[in-house]
Amino acid sequence: RLEICTRCPRIVKTLRALRKAHPDWHNAPVGMNGEPGAPLLIVGLAPGRLGANRTGRAFEGDRSSETLWAAIAAAGIGRDQVAITNALKCFPPENKPTTTELSTCASRFLRRELAESPVWLALGKLAHEAILRTQGRGLSAHPFTHGAQHRLGDAVLVDCYHPSPRNVATGRLRPGMLEAVLRTAHQLGH
Repeated sequence: RLEICTRCPRIVKTLRALRKAHPDWHNAPVGMNGEPGAPLLIVGLAPGRLGANRTGRAFEGDRSSETLWAAIAAAGIGRDQVAITNALKCFPPENKPTTTELSTCASRFLRRELAESPVWLALGKLAHEAILRTQGRGLSAHPFTHGAQHRLGDAVLVDCYHPSPRNVATGRLRPGMLEAVLRTAHQLGH
């Protein structure tokens, strides 16, 4: 469990309100789900209110996580071969973190997590950008495109649309697309 952090006032206020409303929820920073140093590190943006913020485990307990874990299994990737984290460790107000909040959290936690895995799969453009910022890379030199691969020193960043219910319902991300990107990322890590 990550220590309680008070560096982001907006988030602290939101989590305090959620603790009052839902004292049985996690309502605190959410750490990595899986073992550090896994060949593949999947990075989302932030804990979902009803998912990781409630359960205390990254990508557990909501529809996005169900879609992701089903695709991981369908791609033939074992739970011991993947770790999942978020660029921001706490649930942000309206699920919209500020650039400052992302930077504060990424410099404290995400940079260290990235250093332990050779392949990073970004779920969505904002997670992609957070990863690039931790690596001191320009955003324009590495544009987000579903399925794109970006060589960043000794690591590879792979882009994927986020498995949100909205992306799945609109067909922007179909199960086969997610499975294909997961297989590619997994192969790059071996």
